[in-house]
Amino acid sequence: MQFSTELIDEMRVLALFNLDSVNSGIKAHSVAEPLVLAAISRLYAKGLINQPDGGYLTDLGIHCAEQLQTALRILGTSDAS
Repeated sequence: MQFSTELIDEMRVLALFNLDSVNSGIKAHSVAEPLVLAAISRLYAKGLINQPDGGYLTDLGIHCAEQLQTALRILGTSDAS
């Protein structure tokens, strides 16, 4: 699978969410990088977050972020046995 710049940007945004609390969201500010704002917009269009400027993860977004963050933890550990 090829990882496009857009997909990597979306994964970076999903990795920002604190999964310990469903009441933790993110808010994109006008000073955010254009690539981050575009990634947030795409995640909203895909139904993973509930607001076009960030907000909270949807049920699908929670599932996706959990899988992503688990993979990142495993890949970032040298002794994941």
